[in-house]
Amino acid sequence: MRPAQGGKGFPMTPSRQVLKLGIPKGSLEKATLDLLARAGYEVQVSDRSYIPQTDDQELDVVMFRAQEMSRYVEDGVLDAGLTGKDWIAENGSHVHVVADLIYAKSRMCGVRWVLAVPEESKVREVKDLQGGLVATELVKVTERFFKERGVDAKIEFSWGATEVKARFVNAIVDVTETGSSLRANHLREIATVICSNTQLIANHKSWKDPWKRQKIENLAMLLQAAIDAKEMVGLKMNVTSACKDKIVKMLPAEMSPTVSTLVGGIGCAIEVILPAAKERELVPELKRAGATGIIVYPLNKIVH
Repeated sequence: MRPAQGGKGFPMTPSRQVLKLGIPKGSLEKATLDLLARAGYEVQVSDRSYIPQTDDQELDVVMFRAQEMSRYVEDGVLDAGLTGKDWIAENGSHVHVVADLIYAKSRMCGVRWVLAVPEESKVREVKDLQGGLVATELVKVTERFFKERGVDAKIEFSWGATEVKARFVNAIVDVTETGSSLRANHLREIATVICSNTQLIANHKSWKDPWKRQKIENLAMLLQAAIDAKEMVGLKMNVTSACKDKIVKMLPAEMSPTVSTLVGGIGCAIEVILPAAKERELVPELKRAGATGIIVYPLNKIVH
């Protein structure tokens, strides 16, 4: 039997189920691609294309700005996407929030949109901005913030570089991860407008599809596992029977250290997972307590 023919005589490609996933282009791009790689998804991005290539044939990946991602998910252009909680609120998008993924541009943390003024400004409280002009990219959220506090201020949309505009308006609302950019621009925080973090969101119709839901849940699980492993390391060592109990008591672990008897009964091997920040202090102590053959290794994923 001859295979079914497609256009121009080529064999027809068997139909396959595909999840359309949006990943953010811009400030979150590198952190997201790194996280996907740690989760096991290799995504290759070309400078000339918004459609990256991936090693998962069940994923069609498209890049959109985080600011518009939730609209495309809500409208069904995408089945799922990664974007900020702030932009979902700004767009008023009706989407299913699958998971909160706590990572940002440079650190594994959330971000804040803050109301800020120049250091020399006489403004001390939100109410001092009555009748003032505020520049921000997060217009609707900022408008709600002032309305809830009974302050009538004009909110002006800012096309980036908002810190610079603080000299020409009464205040700005801008996003900060560490506060260093605000300090560098001699700005002083007045209030936090909204706290945000990256979220994996899904289209409601897609979420009701059993295959797509499982695919999205698998993605959420692996991304969270990659986040949990980001600041952890694995630690292996050999110890003699004489110092085993002492060393075990020194070790943190999710449940308890793994202890395996060495061939010949001459001692045991111990393995544990611990925060990377503790490793540099613990390893010298373990060495002094009698541990040998100490190996520290990075982790890609921790599935709890």
